[in-house]
Amino acid sequence: MRRVAGCRQASHPAAGTGLPARSCPSLTDDSMNLTGKTAIVTGAARGLGQAYAQKMVEMGVNVVAADIADCGETVAAAYGPGKIVGTNVDVASFDSAEAMAALACERFGGIDILVNNAALYGSLTGGRIETIAETDWDACMAVNVKGLWNCAKAVIPSMRERGGGSIINISSLAAVYGLPYALHYSTSKGAVIGMTRAMARELGRDWIRVNAIAPSAVLTEGTDEFFGEKKEKGMQVIAASQSLQKNLETDDLVGTVLYLAGDASKFVTGQTIMVDGGTVYL
Repeated sequence: MRRVAGCRQASHPAAGTGLPARSCPSLTDDSMNLTGKTAIVTGAARGLGQAYAQKMVEMGVNVVAADIADCGETVAAAYGPGKIVGTNVDVASFDSAEAMAALACERFGGIDILVNNAALYGSLTGGRIETIAETDWDACMAVNVKGLWNCAKAVIPSMRERGGGSIINISSLAAVYGLPYALHYSTSKGAVIGMTRAMARELGRDWIRVNAIAPSAVLTEGTDEFFGEKKEKGMQVIAASQSLQKNLETDDLVGTVLYLAGDASKFVTGQTIMVDGGTVYL
């Protein structure tokens, strides 16, 4: 009988079939074990970044929670075998990103995972293409594009020394579907996908994997700020366009981040995973 790769034939038959049962590795094996890894999560003061950082601590990861805002709430509420330290970072500044990486190396000995989550979103002023302010455009590109590049540059030396790592760039459904009245945001998140692919090509020989996650609008403070009084109607329209008709919550994204962070995805790089309830299919 032909064996299935990665599965062991058991000595007893599978119930009701008369055929040998197979025992396959589960998602609770070492491929999902992140204990002892070190991660940097940017944009960790609230919302998605806060959820990623706190779940990683719960999973035994040592975390540097970084944000331009104070991460005290994130650190105080984190619970688990992993350790966590908060720090301020301005991702638009390479010097600031480099100091963040140095802190991770000093406290935890190196860097295995970068969650490039920091972005301008809720604070942006939307509008028609011809009315978007140049200052808003420049600020959006400085944080949402250059910021991810700065953070990646800062962690790559440590990842190389450790024989590899995982960089997870947070893009958006806006990059693929197109978000009207937010050209600056959609453009920046499209650049994240291109950056992810180029980084993956270049860093693969160092066993540094680079992937992107593209969520639809998530029920966070940033979404509240972006939509304002139109939030309820906007979220209804978004949910109605999905195969899975409910609005995305922070917990719906955490599993994808953990998958890309660990060995369960050790041969996955250069990919963009849509977490959008089935809005677009790539």
